[in-house]
Amino acid sequence: MATLLEPDICVIGGGSGGLTVAAAAASFGVPVVLIEKGKMGGDCLNYGCVPSKSLIAAGKQAHRLSQGPAFGVAEAEPQVDFAKTMRHVERVIAAIAPNDSVERFTALGVNVIKEEARFTDARTVTAGDHTIRARRFVIATGSSPVAPPIPGLDAVPYLTNETIFARKRLPAHLIVIGGGPVGLELAQAHRRLGARVTVVEAMAALGKDDPELAAVVLKRIRAEGVEILEHTKVARVEKHGRSGVRVHLEGEGNARVLDGSHLLVAAGRQPNVEALALEKAGIAYTAKGIRVSSKLRTTNRRVYAIGDVAGGLQFTHVANYHAGLVVRATLFRLPAKENRALIPWVTYTDPELAHIGLTEAEARKRGGRVTVLRWPYAENDRAQTERSTEGFIKLVAGRRGRILGVSIVGEGAGEMMNFWSLALANRMSVRDIAGYVAPYPTMGEIGKRAAISYFAEAARKPVVRGLIRFLRLFG
Repeated sequence: MATLLEPDICVIGGGSGGLTVAAAAASFGVPVVLIEKGKMGGDCLNYGCVPSKSLIAAGKQAHRLSQGPAFGVAEAEPQVDFAKTMRHVERVIAAIAPNDSVERFTALGVNVIKEEARFTDARTVTAGDHTIRARRFVIATGSSPVAPPIPGLDAVPYLTNETIFARKRLPAHLIVIGGGPVGLELAQAHRRLGARVTVVEAMAALGKDDPELAAVVLKRIRAEGVEILEHTKVARVEKHGRSGVRVHLEGEGNARVLDGSHLLVAAGRQPNVEALALEKAGIAYTAKGIRVSSKLRTTNRRVYAIGDVAGGLQFTHVANYHAGLVVRATLFRLPAKENRALIPWVTYTDPELAHIGLTEAEARKRGGRVTVLRWPYAENDRAQTERSTEGFIKLVAGRRGRILGVSIVGEGAGEMMNFWSLALANRMSVRDIAGYVAPYPTMGEIGKRAAISYFAEAARKPVVRGLIRFLRLFG
């Protein structure tokens, strides 16, 4: 028998963004329905951030064993039990999963429906035997790996981020299609755990990042034994042997064939919109996602879209940011407008690569005064003690020293980006950064040293030096 539900808010999608909206609404006593057809926690918990960072941590631990001689500690060869490594990944997921569970959200007062959602008109959704007619809807269905149009791909077994963490045996030779953050993170982790790895990228690897910093990451990963083929096209793929794969390449005028044991496709993602019947609700969308305003409203004013499905940057923290804006707008009627300039991102390779705001190229394209400030890890005392001297910080400053963008490549870059996210959100200048007191010794001091260098030119000006000489006359 069909059940009619009339909540204040209906959230479609139980990933990070959807769960944040549902929990916030329920905590204020607002009737809310949450619809999720798959696993609670979405891609981040089950297939993305959590398992990948767990695997990266295992690879980093194995790598540390080879770094002992620099500290006077004997080098050791890591003995990797890949099945146990994957059990580590599973245990991490299991430890976090209760926070995102049906039971927890039911206890919070959320009506959780484990079915597929589908719009029937501008204000109605069906999910199994339920009909939901809500005041507002929030679509948070995320995205899925996209299969590029490579001849033969549909005829060979291949892995994506949704399937690679289910493996219990280390690939002998992992071929990765895609040299973006996901491809390179998993490539380095598998190499450190003992696999042979080749990455194939049609354009430039880490092409969305500042090439000056990306070069540092690529150099390290190559030095660890990962083969990275840039500006190389996959012409076709086919089965090879009993369970392997053969990849035919075209690049820079040379044809080449790669034989691997496993193929990982990490060539982008597509929004999950197919099953929603958005047309019936008057919601416009493209291949990149649902069309939204700066306030995250769709072309149906009753409906918001957040996270990956809304296009733009595809990160868990973006979904959470969007969720906060929607909560402000729907619960408190407060103005809430997306500002993508405040969104940081981190590639969790080793060294890490983190960024927020404008790159140097973007700032110069806008025009006006641009000052670029750098400071290397090699001139940081803590980095020297840790033997983590590879990398640098790059500050992009505009008029009057206002910070326009920050990029960091090196140890702990992602953690440092918390500070710089706050700095950009509060429109700080290099003067503000130069004036704060940094604990010593910490790697974060590189930011302050870079900011102080902004004033080096002023110290050399004859007028400034003359003023100092004059003031010295007074004792």
